[in-house]
Amino acid sequence: MKLLRTIQLDPSDTFVFEQAAEPGEWAVSGAFVFWNGDPATLEGKARTAFRSGFLGVATLGWSTLVQIVDATESDRQALVDRLAQQLMSKFGAPTGDDAVAAAEEEIGFVQSLCNQPSDTLIAVHRTFEDGAVRESFRTLRPRNGAKPARAFSFLEVDGEDEQQPAEDVNLIAMADRERK
Repeated sequence: MKLLRTIQLDPSDTFVFEQAAEPGEWAVSGAFVFWNGDPATLEGKARTAFRSGFLGVATLGWSTLVQIVDATESDRQALVDRLAQQLMSKFGAPTGDDAVAAAEEEIGFVQSLCNQPSDTLIAVHRTFEDGAVRESFRTLRPRNGAKPARAFSFLEVDGEDEQQPAEDVNLIAMADRERK
């Protein structure tokens, strides 16, 4: 079986998100974090998390990229348990059974994204259209077979067929604001 883990190819997640996920955390889409708000009113780092973040389950931090990894049934069960705990303590799930059911659904969705080879990276682009959250996913595979992941070493991209809205992001300016 395959699941998703967060990965950082560079330090940008630490300044584009309010809280960055730790590298190697189990991850889920995280769209449920925004269910009780109006995504159109999000600004800054919260908007970035909505638009392009995967949720690290342990820290509830965000990651721009996740990696498909092999996992065991015990890994999956531990992930369901941890996510259910987070849903109870941080998101107000009404009962433990409801939290487990929601966690199972999230993990099932994660597994549906893992239909590529291990070590494939996935990025998300999330929008709010017609009252609904819409997610599109892109896969990035290492050039010439599997190699250790390094920034800018990826060539093949799947899922770019859809037109993405243009958005200028000045990472240097964001880092400068973070330091002040």
